[in-house]
Amino acid sequence: MNSRRKFVKQTTLAGAGITMLPNLSFGLQKGTSNQKLKLAFIGVGLRGTNHLNNALQRKDIEITAICDIDSNRIKIALDNISKAGFVKPQVFGNSDYDYRNLLELKNIDAVIISTPWLWHTRMAVDSMKAGKYTGLEVSAANTLEECWDLVNTHEETGSHLMILENVNYRRDVLAVLNMVKQNVFGELLHFRCGYQHDLRGVKLNDGKTAYGKGVEFGEKGISESAWRTQHSLLRNADVYPTHGLGPIAVMADVNRGNRFVSLTSHATKAIGLNKYIVENGGKDHPNAKLKWKQGDVITSTIETSNGETIIVTHDVNSPQPYSLGFKVKGSQGVTDFDYHTQRIHVEGITKGHGWEDMDAWFEKYDHPLWKKYGDSATEAGHGGIDFFVLNAFVESAKENIAPPMDAYDAAAWSAVTPLSELSIENNGEPQDFPDFTRGNWIKRKPYNWIKDTY
Repeated sequence: MNSRRKFVKQTTLAGAGITMLPNLSFGLQKGTSNQKLKLAFIGVGLRGTNHLNNALQRKDIEITAICDIDSNRIKIALDNISKAGFVKPQVFGNSDYDYRNLLELKNIDAVIISTPWLWHTRMAVDSMKAGKYTGLEVSAANTLEECWDLVNTHEETGSHLMILENVNYRRDVLAVLNMVKQNVFGELLHFRCGYQHDLRGVKLNDGKTAYGKGVEFGEKGISESAWRTQHSLLRNADVYPTHGLGPIAVMADVNRGNRFVSLTSHATKAIGLNKYIVENGGKDHPNAKLKWKQGDVITSTIETSNGETIIVTHDVNSPQPYSLGFKVKGSQGVTDFDYHTQRIHVEGITKGHGWEDMDAWFEKYDHPLWKKYGDSATEAGHGGIDFFVLNAFVESAKENIAPPMDAYDAAAWSAVTPLSELSIENNGEPQDFPDFTRGNWIKRKPYNWIKDTY
């Protein structure tokens, strides 16, 4: 296996968890706090269980409570907790709002929320109001009102919120960020990113056919098909922007010396889900008669106050190998990088006007965290990025300090969803981005991802 492929393999598909690490302590200490973090989980479905299993490998955490309305997921979580030798936590899930009883517990310092999207903001707001250090899965909000709710609650309570965007910790992403900070590409001009991932088999499943070949959702669906598919039926918007946009926003210092200013979006026709249903369930299946609202490909262009442009693509309902399609272009050079493309051109360094493979560049600019812990983390499988995002959350929570991806980031990155919806409804009309920092982006210092990232 050549070095480029090895490097790419040591990054991960967004959302993938890591397995048990018997030989690795997750307690990467920073600061003076030696107390164990008392941690609770709201939502222990597939994503929440990933976070839980990772937490169970740490020596600096107590799992004090879990909550889920699915009794089967509770059972799985309790089995994992018991096998890891942890004390049985308190269990909640008698109703949709039983999580609020969990938040009343005094023996909880921090909460990780991994529930369906429509619950994210209300649960995070309640968690911050309860004084808990809050980790929130992506996307963080569905509407502009919810974006402001996250920011306002953080400011009113002083409780911190971290958006758990794991792609920011991909090995290639952090290496390119290192290159950006060392001015390899010169003054930044343009970016591309997105979420291109064929999710038809995830969205549509009846629990009876082979996984990935079902055509049911909602009450008849399982896992994400129980809730995610409904968004494609009712919303024509980029409903999942942060996997691509989060890393680019950090490279561009958004909310810290720069900000998103405006957005325009356009959508193609919506045919992918209907085609999938007809092919797998037949043209007479009731779901074959549904009129899907979400365009198969949604393209948004964002302008920043510093004069860069960012193109964001959402494509999950048509055949598409997984890709976040990153491009970083500056006055001195450009890179396209993802799992299947790793190339760079830097004026005066790479030969002529052609592309160069990134093997040597990744080696030179590999992030210090990956240099130190990469070999151990990647033994976990799926590249290990969840190792790093959980560690950043835990170490920030233990010291009760601002996380590397905060409430302002959660709001700005998630605002793409409602703004793209408005733009598409109005024939691509530009939409102004709210300034969630209320002008403070001008004086906020960039987070030092090279030196200060856990």
